[in-house]
Amino acid sequence: MTELFNTIGQGHPVPGRFLPVALAFIALEFMYLRFLAHHHEHDLAETAASIGVAIGDIAMRALTGIVAAVPMFILYEYRMFDIPLNVVWSWIGLFLAVEFFYYWFHRASHRVRWLWATHSVHHSATQFNLSAAIRLGWTGPLSGAFVFFLPLPLFGFHPLAVGAVLGAGLLYQFFLHTAFDVHLGPLEHVLNTPRHHRVHHASNDGCLDKNYGNVLIVFDRVFGTFANIPENEQLRYGLKGRAPSTNPFVIALGEWRHLAADTLRSRGWRKRISILFGPP
Repeated sequence: MTELFNTIGQGHPVPGRFLPVALAFIALEFMYLRFLAHHHEHDLAETAASIGVAIGDIAMRALTGIVAAVPMFILYEYRMFDIPLNVVWSWIGLFLAVEFFYYWFHRASHRVRWLWATHSVHHSATQFNLSAAIRLGWTGPLSGAFVFFLPLPLFGFHPLAVGAVLGAGLLYQFFLHTAFDVHLGPLEHVLNTPRHHRVHHASNDGCLDKNYGNVLIVFDRVFGTFANIPENEQLRYGLKGRAPSTNPFVIALGEWRHLAADTLRSRGWRKRISILFGPP
């Protein structure tokens, strides 16, 4: 269960036990696109780097899993209500609550540089495919991203139920990264889909900081962060202003190095705080 809570820090899927299944889907996507569709949405070096990042992430979770799980269980002991888990409305309410808090966690991960140092790892791939889904930051729990979800056990949702709903949503997100141009028709108005997530990953000016949703896209529509794929414009991927790398350590820790350097160069605590917690 600590694996589920650890994925909160990244905001994206792949618990360790799911990695072999993820790699199988990545291989199938690669082989179909390369040999049958003759497309080249997979770069072997970049995919190998993503696998290396994923392995490092799993190793870090073994060391930091308790950081996110313990506060959840402590707050549950002081819960405001006893919410039953044997009725449908409880699970519907929990699902909607997770979606709401996930939206704000994900939005903050793009707008607060301290959180972006972890989340930027996921956006560093220059091609959009299933291998990008396993490219996850190693420092999520240590950066305190799980704080966004602490109101849930305090309100009365059992931490294991919170972890289960989060885990299901994060596994759903894995398939949002497919290179196939999947269109779900009317469901595109409600669900987060591969087309919406392409926009989220794109580094085009009109796509930055858009489509933060988890399973649903409704909160993006409510809070004004929704965007469709731009017309007559090719989507570009990767981090703006950062050179791509195939070294897993550079990918996972590079933004922390930039953040530390900018903080140390600045003068005065007010300036340093603005660098740490201001926008990237």
